[in-house]
Amino acid sequence: MFSKIPQRLTAPLGLLSDSEKLAFRSQPGGLQKLAAVRNIPETDGYWNQYVVLFDSASEVFSLITPNDIRRALLEAPENVATLIRVISLRLFNLVSDHTFPGPSSTSVSALATSFIKAGTGTGERNATKEVLNCLRVLQRVLPVVFETEGAESGSFEVDVFWKKVEVDNMEEQPVPQTESPQFVIEDDEDSEDEAKSSAPQSAPTPHPKKQLPSLGERLFSSIIDLLFCCGFTLPMQIQKDHYKINYVIWEKGIGSMVDPGPGHQYDSNKTEVLRLLLVLLSRQIYVSASSLFSKPSMYTLHLVQKLPRRDVLTLLCSLLNTAMNSPQAQPITINSMAGKLPYNHLVFKGEDPRVNLVAICFEVLGVLLDFQSGSARDVVVGTNEQQTSAPTARTNEFRYFLMKLHRTQDFQFVLGGILGIMEQEVMSMNNILPGARRATPYIAENVIFFWKMIELNKRFRAYVLDSDQGIDLIAYLLCYNLEIKDKPQQHGICRALSYIVQTLSAEPAFGQRLTNPIKASLPSKFPASGTAADFLINAIYSIVATTSGQLNSLYPALIIALSNCAPYFKNLSITSSARLVQLFTSFSSPLFLLSDEGHPRLLFFMLEMFNSVILHRLSENPNLIHGILAAHKTFEDLGTFTLARGLREIRRVQVAKEDQARKSSLDDKRKSRRVSKEEHAPEEKKNLVNNEDENETDENSAASQIPHSDHDGGPTTTTEPVVSPTPDSIPSAKPSEKSKGKMKQRRSSSSLDAGSLERMAAAGIGRNGFVPTPEWVASWQQGLPLDIVMLMISELLPKVQEMQSSQKASSASTILDFLGSVTLVDVLPPAPPLSPRRFVWSDASIVWLTSLIWGEIFVRGMTPLGVWNSTNIRLFYVKHSHNQQRQITETVSNVVGGLLGRTNSDTSVSRTRA
Repeated sequence: MFSKIPQRLTAPLGLLSDSEKLAFRSQPGGLQKLAAVRNIPETDGYWNQYVVLFDSASEVFSLITPNDIRRALLEAPENVATLIRVISLRLFNLVSDHTFPGPSSTSVSALATSFIKAGTGTGERNATKEVLNCLRVLQRVLPVVFETEGAESGSFEVDVFWKKVEVDNMEEQPVPQTESPQFVIEDDEDSEDEAKSSAPQSAPTPHPKKQLPSLGERLFSSIIDLLFCCGFTLPMQIQKDHYKINYVIWEKGIGSMVDPGPGHQYDSNKTEVLRLLLVLLSRQIYVSASSLFSKPSMYTLHLVQKLPRRDVLTLLCSLLNTAMNSPQAQPITINSMAGKLPYNHLVFKGEDPRVNLVAICFEVLGVLLDFQSGSARDVVVGTNEQQTSAPTARTNEFRYFLMKLHRTQDFQFVLGGILGIMEQEVMSMNNILPGARRATPYIAENVIFFWKMIELNKRFRAYVLDSDQGIDLIAYLLCYNLEIKDKPQQHGICRALSYIVQTLSAEPAFGQRLTNPIKASLPSKFPASGTAADFLINAIYSIVATTSGQLNSLYPALIIALSNCAPYFKNLSITSSARLVQLFTSFSSPLFLLSDEGHPRLLFFMLEMFNSVILHRLSENPNLIHGILAAHKTFEDLGTFTLARGLREIRRVQVAKEDQARKSSLDDKRKSRRVSKEEHAPEEKKNLVNNEDENETDENSAASQIPHSDHDGGPTTTTEPVVSPTPDSIPSAKPSEKSKGKMKQRRSSSSLDAGSLERMAAAGIGRNGFVPTPEWVASWQQGLPLDIVMLMISELLPKVQEMQSSQKASSASTILDFLGSVTLVDVLPPAPPLSPRRFVWSDASIVWLTSLIWGEIFVRGMTPLGVWNSTNIRLFYVKHSHNQQRQITETVSNVVGGLLGRTNSDTSVSRTRA
């Protein structure tokens, strides 16, 4: 019943009946004519319906499908080119028309006027509606054009958008206001590039008069004008004289301390314009990853290199301020007032214009700050060791001016906005009722923006680490990583978070803050007991230990972060110390080491971490030193590790698992047979069953002796006790003849000769089929930094063992006190200077992040409009799943049913798993 209300209200408010819109698809004079009739002239009245027919974006995207555009491109491509030209020229004329913008459609007077004119039959041109329809039609058509053109910008795309023609009578554009700039982003390090970039500002007009700019250039100019048009995207109160285009920053924040006025009623219009801008920037997703650098998008290049400096700064600060003000600036609406109620997002299904605007601001920011294709690539500066890359005003103006931010109040504003969004996300995790609050829809974009800020602006990175809120922000990021680690669709953001942690861990200020406690309020499932270092260790341990190898790409960055922070570890708790040793033990197991070529480096980083603690903070971490001494056998075995030993250990573990599984199955069979024999079996079957049980018992007792009697297998790893059993310690049981035969057969299967080892290695150890070789094992085994740890173990282990054997000093507290006061200055070498491993950008990492950013944009654009749906994306692979969202009736019934003791929740679980 309620779903029909918007459909019935659309017709009287839009002044057009549904029959006319449906006829647009079915009648020959409608959409079918675009492909059926060739060479429709630009002056034909046919094009007018594309501008006046639709009343919403959903109508445009539902009545015009990608298949319709594809068919027209195949059968009548000149009509599609004409459509783009006619709609674009209509948009240009409307922007400069005095009737635009008309009265807001949300005002009472506008509604009354619409009803009166609808009743009298007199219609008047609605310029605002026509502008919106022009934007929407271009949003619908351009992705299909980009898809058809492919990696190479073909003649069709170049002729339509980038071909310049000379005209005799060019309509003069309104002269922009000449006034002092609203703000200036500069500092003492401004280069010649900035001065050159500001030189064109002295020109009297932004466009030449003798030659008409290309359609693409005029389209970008109109989009920028629409973003700062009073009465359309800005309040009418700030309009000066008859100039409706006023380049004023949307909201207060960076570059503007004055709020231009309430403009939340224009949020939907801003979103419409920014969506077209995002569609133009999406040209690069139709290029393969291998061609991303060599074939840059002409649209994005124009925006980041050809835009006037005034436009760049105003647009950059408007997007930044809108995104960063999102946690504080919430308009008073039904959705916002009900936002404090549980499950409000299931009751109020309407979209929040403010949320949509903030999300698309984040998306446009992410795309512009990430773009480094072609001539927009950062310039390499510095010498060999100090070589870095940085943007300039000629490569990417948005990256350059973000790098130039330097005022403390600007950094405080940006950090407050990022932190506020993360707080909202953490609050949604900490609910008694599951799913009571909707997760922040633009949290992933917020994470990527924070990464771009600390990457581009070194001053901001230092400000975050020096701030008291820096550690709280890191705690929020780790909590979010823990929350989404089990969701495969979010693994890209998990990887980005791990690189952020590695980037920050390379800064000395980050390590110095690790001794402070975390003051932020975190969910109860992620306790923050102890110091920030304890929380960091426990979070990384949980990510590694609970993902079962599904996030292998994250492990190096996280373990490197621990290694970078190790020189600053102080007074680690028992739990965090034990988890560090557990991580090392897991990484040193033969099955893990030999299953992938990159796994030994994790062991290398863990040893580096232990060495840093021993050399810099030995006496300040007694719990960790005690854990290392307890696991001394693992360190000793690594010193003599070989491929043959590792394969034997893997085989031994496999045989033990098989024996355990066989034993459990035999026990189950015995139990079932005993139950059946008590009920149905005759007396003679009981004797046979008893004899069989005796034989099986003999077999199990013999099997339990195999690991002790098999001495050819060599020494084992951590699963063996510290003191290995000797032949004299093996019980001398006399098995039966049948058990001797089975023992001999099983011994031959568990003991491996050289040929068996080669066959086992050639078959592949891990899930990826990696084949280890003795040369490969020797290459990394000989380079393991074991000397520092072994020196410490050889010096302290005998003393600790002596204390343990003594009755007077056998308590753990006495041993910890001893380890807390020990010094090995005369034994250990001097500590080398700190050299943290920083995250280094490569071509592969840039392509990966670009794919991640556009993947998030693509997924968000799938609903409700589906901007890029049904188009052939080449930058990344789109995998569709058929997960069904839980309905509100199911949620309410589950909650109420749980409170009333009902047991009908199985149905909802099965639906969500479908």
